[in-house]
Amino acid sequence: MDASMQEVMRDMMAGMGGMMGVGWMNAALWVNLLLGLGLLALVIIGIAGIQWLLSGAHSSQPNRGPDRSLEIVRERYARGEINRDEFERMHQDLS
Repeated sequence: MDASMQEVMRDMMAGMGGMMGVGWMNAALWVNLLLGLGLLALVIIGIAGIQWLLSGAHSSQPNRGPDRSLEIVRERYARGEINRDEFERMHQDLS
């Protein structure tokens, strides 16, 4: 590249300094950084939401496992709905 071409290119670049200078590039970098971080946050929130849905932690239904069954038998015995023999038989069946 000859000297006159270099001078023309330098003059062109100097003329763009007001609109296309370092300030605009710096702002574009920050915008890209913020957009990238926002996208990353959405991905993390999405993964956490899927795990929460699959784990069943959001379920409003009470535990229906064997511990709950034994609890119901104990409650019925405490209320007098079943006698001791029925309680012991049910407790043995569920244990």
